[in-house]
Amino acid sequence: MTKNLTKLWAGGMQRLLAIQNRVAHVALREAGRRAPEAQAMWRNAKTAVAQAAAAAATAAATATAPAASEGHEAEDVRTPAPRSGPPMRESRVGPRAAAWTAGEWLRAEHLAPGASRALAYGLYVPPDWPTADMPLVVMLHGCKQTMDSFAEGTRMNLLADKHGFAVAYPEQSMQAHPHQCWHWYDARQPAGGGEAAAIVSLVDALVQEHGFDRSRVYLAGLSAGAGLASMLAVHAPGRFAAVALHSGPAFGEAHSGVAALDVMRRGLHHDPVTLVERALAGRAHSGMPALIVHGDADAVVAPVNAEQLATQFLRLNGLADSQGVRKGVVSHEHDGEGYTVQSFARDGASVVRLCRVGALDHAWSGGDDAVPFHSATGPDASAMIWEFFENQRREAVDDAFGGELAVGVG
Repeated sequence: MTKNLTKLWAGGMQRLLAIQNRVAHVALREAGRRAPEAQAMWRNAKTAVAQAAAAAATAAATATAPAASEGHEAEDVRTPAPRSGPPMRESRVGPRAAAWTAGEWLRAEHLAPGASRALAYGLYVPPDWPTADMPLVVMLHGCKQTMDSFAEGTRMNLLADKHGFAVAYPEQSMQAHPHQCWHWYDARQPAGGGEAAAIVSLVDALVQEHGFDRSRVYLAGLSAGAGLASMLAVHAPGRFAAVALHSGPAFGEAHSGVAALDVMRRGLHHDPVTLVERALAGRAHSGMPALIVHGDADAVVAPVNAEQLATQFLRLNGLADSQGVRKGVVSHEHDGEGYTVQSFARDGASVVRLCRVGALDHAWSGGDDAVPFHSATGPDASAMIWEFFENQRREAVDDAFGGELAVGVG
């Protein structure tokens, strides 16, 4: 009887804790609370539940005392000692310090000129840093992700606090795609072309409103987000100083959903450089430094896509000719624990970098594996991305997209 009562109390405490977790998480998402407030709510909830659980354990222990004095073995229901060592892993349903940290988290919508649907986005600005001339990293999530899950899984906001850059998280709507995928393969205005235009418009608006450094706007994407980042790299090079493509498909061949799946599963059937030339259609391109990260165990986007993307960005950056022959390139290789990095440099600066992670599947390398599509396997992709971005700059040129920027290394 006592044992059943103890189990009942324990089950009730677990349910209460889960409810408190959800309440705190919803409050954070809906009210846009800053991290200290959300975390205080989370700590208060845990404290209240822990106190109730301790009281229940004491009551159960008291109830078992007579049974023990009569020669029956009493169940040990004492409260365990505080856990020593590293802190316990955060609950998946609770507020995650790695996502919101101590800065300002703004949720808003941006309506691009001529667009029929507003683009939702989150903007994270670290504390105690002036926004004037602050770098901006734009993060494009993958399918079945949101701005919140991408912030949680990548922990990019932690790096923002450390290094002093802002992070924008555009979010695809379920009305545009039921799985919130970007239409990276479809350049028509109602699809990927319109999404790319909305991203460009959002970047321009954020730079103007907050005074971010226009020469240090960077773009990173995962899976379908990486596909849209490639589209932007090709068609709007004036807005971004560098891109990072994680688990992304090669570009230029797919123009429908069926063809996109084929590229993801098998890679390009046509020559990657020929597809670059076709995408440019004779236009000059100012170049785009690129970091490419891919898991060798990826069963969603075949690893051959990473090799093909590297070839395509070598061509975009003038490090390969129209036949794909590399020219003026210094290649360096580095073997890490379970991964390799190949870097293609010009004048001592890394322009295209390819990281292959041996045991990684279709997930963000070195991320929070409590969040779907993120894995603790491999190097910290977020840190690797910022290290690649940090010294990339844009210099003024005239291009066809209304921007005045071209790639330079500072």
